[in-house]
Amino acid sequence: MQGIDSAAEAVYRLLLTDHQLDVAQISARLRLDPTEVMVALAQLTDARLLRPSDGVPGEAPGGLHPVDPRVGLPALLQHNEAMRQRSQQEFEESQAAISRLLAEYRDESATEDNTQIERLVGMATVQTRLEELTRSTAGECLAFSPGGTQSASSLEASRPLNSELLGRGVSMRSVYLDSVRKDRATTRHAEWLTELGGEVRTVPALPLRMIILDRRVALVPIDPNDTRKGAVQLSTKGVITALVSLFEQVWENAIPFGAPKERDEQGLTRQEQELLRLLGQGCTDEAAGKQLGLSVRTVRRIMADLMERLGARSRFEAGLHAGRRGWL
Repeated sequence: MQGIDSAAEAVYRLLLTDHQLDVAQISARLRLDPTEVMVALAQLTDARLLRPSDGVPGEAPGGLHPVDPRVGLPALLQHNEAMRQRSQQEFEESQAAISRLLAEYRDESATEDNTQIERLVGMATVQTRLEELTRSTAGECLAFSPGGTQSASSLEASRPLNSELLGRGVSMRSVYLDSVRKDRATTRHAEWLTELGGEVRTVPALPLRMIILDRRVALVPIDPNDTRKGAVQLSTKGVITALVSLFEQVWENAIPFGAPKERDEQGLTRQEQELLRLLGQGCTDEAAGKQLGLSVRTVRRIMADLMERLGARSRFEAGLHAGRRGWL
């Protein structure tokens, strides 16, 4: 029966033969737990297959009397059909509400033509979209990869997409941080990209993580300080033009991967210059290290070396000496 379970059905059948049975007797006859019997009686009462005996001739008040199946069951069927229709209506209303929310979300996350700006929440979403975009990339891929060294597994996971692009003759130019030059896994990855026809250069610091495909679409982080939150997909011509210009400026000043470190006339590497600039702006060791892709320990080691070269006993004194020598 629909609307009551098998235990309630068994109780109903039994009461049709002897409606004078109490809970203990029903439990013994059907080998059900008394609690199950009570639940079954409640179901049958809700389904109007049992009615109070009050007012029924010859019945003691306070008991339950089974309703004739020829009357009770058609009523139960009608009740179940009404519930089904109500459930269907609630389902349709729920579907409509979901559709409205989805439409509103799309409106909020895109421009007038729903194609120029789109939020991609979470790294899984970003990875899926990136795979879709690379399949249609035909000419060029430009990328900024800040954040310092990456794990060997992360670099390995990126190889299929990179290999697919390079195999189709797509031009790939990637900019990493100078700090990755000492990391063996990243060095091998850069060498692998170069062997396949890609180009890799490094700079002391990068403004943000970014990838531009065919100069028509770009992905940048929703939050540059936490790329795990996802990315924003951009395709507005003006924005793409500005991002490509930024890339070209950084690329022009970047050093090809594998080339020896360059030092200025003061004997400073570009990384040391950038560290002095960041600390001079008031950055903490932690903040400077994050931008340079260096650990706090490495930042302090480099700073200690600079202090020794300057003959300074404190950072304040080092700042004065660096200023006098034209290092800042």
